[in-house]
Amino acid sequence: MKKLSFNFLCILLLCSCSTTKHVPVNELLLTKNTIVVDSVKNKEERIKGLLLQRPNAKALGLPLSLYFYNLGNPKGSQDVEAWAKNHPRWYNLFKDIFSEKQSIAVANTFIGLNNWYLTNGQPPVIIDQKKTRRTEKKLQNYFITEGYFRNKVWSKKDTVGDKKGAITYFVEKNKPSFLDSIYTNIKSKVIDSLYNLEKDKSFLKVGAHYKDQSFINEANRLVKSFRNKGVYHFNDNYILFSIDTLQNYQKTKVELDISDRLVEENGSYVSKPFKVQKIKEINIYTDYTYTNRNEPYLDSVSYNGINFLAHKKLKYNPKYLGQSIFIKPNQIYTDSLRNLTQIHLRGLKNFKATSIRYSSLNSEELAANIFLTPIEKYTIGVETELSRSNIRNFDASAKFSISNRNTFKGAEIFKLSFSGSYFNSNNGPGWEIGANASLEVPRFIAPFGFHKLVPKRMLPRTTFTTGLAIQKNIALDKQNISLGIDYKWQYNKKKSIQLELLNAQYIRNLNVSNYFNIYRSEYNSLTRIGETVLPNVTAPENEPGNFSAITTYANQIASSPNLDAASATVLLNIINRYQIITSDFLIPEIAYSFTYNNQENVKDASFSYFRIRVANSGNVMGLLSNQTNANNQKTVFKIPVAQYFKTDIEYKKFWDLGQNNVLAHRTFLGAIITYNNSDIPFSRSYFAGGSNDIRAWRTYDLGPGTRPPGLEYNIGSLKFLSSFEYRFDVAGSLKSAIFVDAGNIWDITNSSLVDEAARFNGLKSLTDMAVGAGFGFRYDFRFLVARLDLGFKVREPYLTQNRWFQHFNFANAVYNIGINYPF
Repeated sequence: MKKLSFNFLCILLLCSCSTTKHVPVNELLLTKNTIVVDSVKNKEERIKGLLLQRPNAKALGLPLSLYFYNLGNPKGSQDVEAWAKNHPRWYNLFKDIFSEKQSIAVANTFIGLNNWYLTNGQPPVIIDQKKTRRTEKKLQNYFITEGYFRNKVWSKKDTVGDKKGAITYFVEKNKPSFLDSIYTNIKSKVIDSLYNLEKDKSFLKVGAHYKDQSFINEANRLVKSFRNKGVYHFNDNYILFSIDTLQNYQKTKVELDISDRLVEENGSYVSKPFKVQKIKEINIYTDYTYTNRNEPYLDSVSYNGINFLAHKKLKYNPKYLGQSIFIKPNQIYTDSLRNLTQIHLRGLKNFKATSIRYSSLNSEELAANIFLTPIEKYTIGVETELSRSNIRNFDASAKFSISNRNTFKGAEIFKLSFSGSYFNSNNGPGWEIGANASLEVPRFIAPFGFHKLVPKRMLPRTTFTTGLAIQKNIALDKQNISLGIDYKWQYNKKKSIQLELLNAQYIRNLNVSNYFNIYRSEYNSLTRIGETVLPNVTAPENEPGNFSAITTYANQIASSPNLDAASATVLLNIINRYQIITSDFLIPEIAYSFTYNNQENVKDASFSYFRIRVANSGNVMGLLSNQTNANNQKTVFKIPVAQYFKTDIEYKKFWDLGQNNVLAHRTFLGAIITYNNSDIPFSRSYFAGGSNDIRAWRTYDLGPGTRPPGLEYNIGSLKFLSSFEYRFDVAGSLKSAIFVDAGNIWDITNSSLVDEAARFNGLKSLTDMAVGAGFGFRYDFRFLVARLDLGFKVREPYLTQNRWFQHFNFANAVYNIGINYPF
């Protein structure tokens, strides 16, 4: 706790730096803005956004970026000569002891450090009278757009401390204006008839409160409506709203004017009525580049009325590429189908750029020209990574991959990758190698016409995968063979669905004799029984190569007449648990996933995310197989078939608190239930701890239930996890976070092999929650975020006495290194 107190004191001293350190004399640091509208404080973000001056950004109530800026000196030296003049003692000291070259290097170091503080920090926000007046004007104009034409705005500046000030903006809205009458003046008969078809959907209603946004919404509605009904040349420049408030500012008269189309003829513009236009022809240029745009197209094919052209040889099958084209010949022009075609073409992941351009053939017909610039057919990827965990002390890995786009001329993507790693684990050095192949097809590949069940507009995709991985000297060493068929589609902008028709794995343990070295607690339980049952027999050491001796020792205990009933039960559990963990498994899984995500774009920091995945393994194969093993488990070729139902539910919520402060929340609940005497494969079990989980514990360290740490791999069949994380900026690209994680894993199999501490016993087991808290630093490299999180144990459910804050210190902290955010 002394170290924790010392570090807390350092942070406190840093935060106590004067915020007015670089505030000029007779100036005030802006510390607070207050907006009062009709005598009531207003805290709406859209109103705050109008203020031209805001206090320095705060996190946890502290202006951290300002403190960071104050570490520098804005009047500091900018070259070596000036630094030597301002710091002659230091400059001459290094010059006398070393050389002038070293003095110059020292000077440049301090100059660079000072500039780094100033660049990455935030300078103090000084109250500026001109910006205050401009803010008043912006507030006044805003309330005019809200229909308060006679509003009044003024401000007041107050001194709230030494060199600190606050501004209060007062708004008096006065009476609003309402729409009194709405008239239309539409020149073109086509536009007039289309307008009357959806007149009831107008954003402008007689008697409604006047708002500028209503006029913007109405203009956007009209443009969208007309263009989706074939009026290609229409845009918002042809719309004019005339507003009259001269007679009575509280009653606004509106006239909607829509003029005819302006067409250039013989150097001058003439007015012509708008017409509905159809698509006469469609041309797709499959290998377009700007540099070769004038070269002749030597290969062309017409398919379903669409022309496919290429400079050399046509490399895309028109049948499959045409499935992403929703624009059809003799079809009325619509923006929606143009946008849908654009989305699908980008979703093929085969083109650097896609462009759809229209040209007029005559007053009623258009030609759609689609220009596609392909990505290179072959791309190579190389990845390397260094990592450390409680299982692997040092891990160096590399991955090599090659991708082949448009593999079968249908925009398919074939990817072949090889990976390998070398690590130093608790059991010595080891390695892992693997190879994976995948084929992603931008459509459904399914028999019996099932592909027709999902419309093409939902971006259906089929992915075939296969892989092989072998690991040496970690756990029991494994050989893993996988095979998968995966269907995905985008139900709408926010909802996506995934059907894993086949997610099969064959897991084979290659080094069963390493069992007692990995699960040392099992060995300890065995020797404790042996000390009582066989007091005159020395237990073999738990060392590599002694596996046979340990199993012989276990058999001696089992056959001893001194074995009592309680010890016999424990011994049976040890033997059965060994059989479960060392068993090979065949896992033929089928799964369905639904995902909801309302995030608009990557910059949207306020959104919700929900995902549920339901999986079943071994149901079909169990029905087809009549074979069973000694434990009455279904087998195929004498390999146990994993039979279970598994459900994972995850919910995430993000709140944008302003000034790049975000509150993030995640809750996860998962459960797996077996049937037909099946065991749970290790790879499908739940674990707790790690850099993306409960960060105060290392991976596999926590749980299940109140079982004390002991096993190197602690697993369960039920998991609950909930996290809150407050993210904020420190300075520049350096960011930080404070987090709280809570959760645990339990066993719900009701197996006799499981001790009582690990079981889930209803609501009372919720008191078994582990709680961790901590802080972290993140550096944003734009293409990724490097992360360091320090987790402290707040509540340890396995302690028998006081469970709170017993090891809440740096000595027991867990350091987590990760890439990107934990959730």
